[in-house]
Amino acid sequence: MCLLLGATGVGKTLLLKRLYKISLKESLDELGEPPPTLPTVGTNLTDIAVNKRKITIRELGGCMGPIWPSYYGECEAVIFMIDAANPTQISSSCIQLLSVLAAEQLQQTSVLILFNKVDLPCHMSLVEMKSLFRMDDIIACAKQRLSVLEVSSRDGRGLEDVLKWLRSHCKGKQLPRSSSETQ
Repeated sequence: MCLLLGATGVGKTLLLKRLYKISLKESLDELGEPPPTLPTVGTNLTDIAVNKRKITIRELGGCMGPIWPSYYGECEAVIFMIDAANPTQISSSCIQLLSVLAAEQLQQTSVLILFNKVDLPCHMSLVEMKSLFRMDDIIACAKQRLSVLEVSSRDGRGLEDVLKWLRSHCKGKQLPRSSSETQ
């Protein structure tokens, strides 16, 4: 299981919907308009098909931050999402990220940090975000393997890289063979 974490409004639900749609079609060509979303209160479970495996992603609502640790035990990977177009949220997101990285249960877990909303004209560049987060220091001190990507859940930019990361960091469960494969 992969956990999807981040503050309220960073785009976690839209990311899940987009990854699910891409995993069905294996292409970004017909992504279409973004579907409507509401802030998650509680959790969302989404199964993504990646390389004939089913990877379950559990999105935890941003408002659930205080109880995120109760979900760490069953986790094999973490995606932590940050809104690159919301500078007022940077310090709280950094504190949340550091808390996730400090969790004893996640010391051996791979972590993908996503800077989302890079399609918006007011987004901060990756260089600015890494500087504000002191990402080089975080990477140097973290016990986990960290990866950083820029994405846009809205227009699909970077989402294939997220699927590649999931492919290489999550075991998932083997999907059953279809009847046409067994004949």
